[in-house]
Amino acid sequence: MSTPEQISVMTEAGKGVSSAASGDYAAAMDGTTTRRLPARSLTLPNALTYARIAAVPAVVACMYWQDVLQGGLWLRWAALAIFIAAGVTDILDGYFARVWDQQSSFGRMLDPIADKLLVSSCLLMLAADGTIRGWSLWAAIVILCREILVSGLREYLAELRVGVPVTTLAKWKTTAQLVAIGFLLAGEAGDMVVTSIVGVPGLYVTGVGLGLLWISALVTLYTGYDYFKAGVRHLVD
Repeated sequence: MSTPEQISVMTEAGKGVSSAASGDYAAAMDGTTTRRLPARSLTLPNALTYARIAAVPAVVACMYWQDVLQGGLWLRWAALAIFIAAGVTDILDGYFARVWDQQSSFGRMLDPIADKLLVSSCLLMLAADGTIRGWSLWAAIVILCREILVSGLREYLAELRVGVPVTTLAKWKTTAQLVAIGFLLAGEAGDMVVTSIVGVPGLYVTGVGLGLLWISALVTLYTGYDYFKAGVRHLVD
C-alpha cells in the first residue's frame, strides 16, 4: 500500500506529464511558437527590406505626378519599374536570410510591414487616379481591411509572445497582389501599347490587373479568416 508521501510524488509526476503533453499538443495545434531570433538590423536582407520601403514614396510620387500634375504616361512605366525592383527585393531578402543564416527578429517584423506599405500605397493611388473604380473598389477594400486585421492580430499576439508565421497560401496571396498591382500600374500606358499592336481599343492590361485583383481579394479573405481562426483561441483565453 502506498504511503501519503509516495502518493504525493506520483501525483506531482502525473501533473508534470499531463502539463508537458498539453503544451506539446497546443504547440502542434497552432504552430505559432517560434524560436527567438537575434535582433540584427544591419544585414543585407534587412537592407533590401529598407530599399523596398524607400520605393514606396518613389512609386507614389510617379503616380501623383502622372495623374494630379498631368505628367506623361512614361511615369506609369517608371512607377512599374520601381515597383518591380521592390518586388524583387521581397524575394531576395528572404533568400539571402536563409542562405547566409541572417534571419533576425527585426527582419521578421519589418518584412511584412514593408509589403503592406507597398501594397496599400499603390492601391490607394490606383483608386485615386480611377484605375480601380466601381465594383473593383470592393476588392481593394477587402485587401486593405485584411491587412489591418492581421496587423492588429499580430501586435496583440506578440504581447502574449505568440508568433504568427506566414503560411504558404499567404505568400501566394502576396504574389497575386503584386502581379495584379503591376498590371494596374502599367494601366492606361499598357493598354495603349497593346491597342497599337492589335488595332482594337480596349482595357487589355487594366482588365487583366483587375481580374487578378479580384482573385487575390478572394484568397485574401480566406487567409485572413485562417489567421483569425488560429488567433481567436488566444483572444478568448
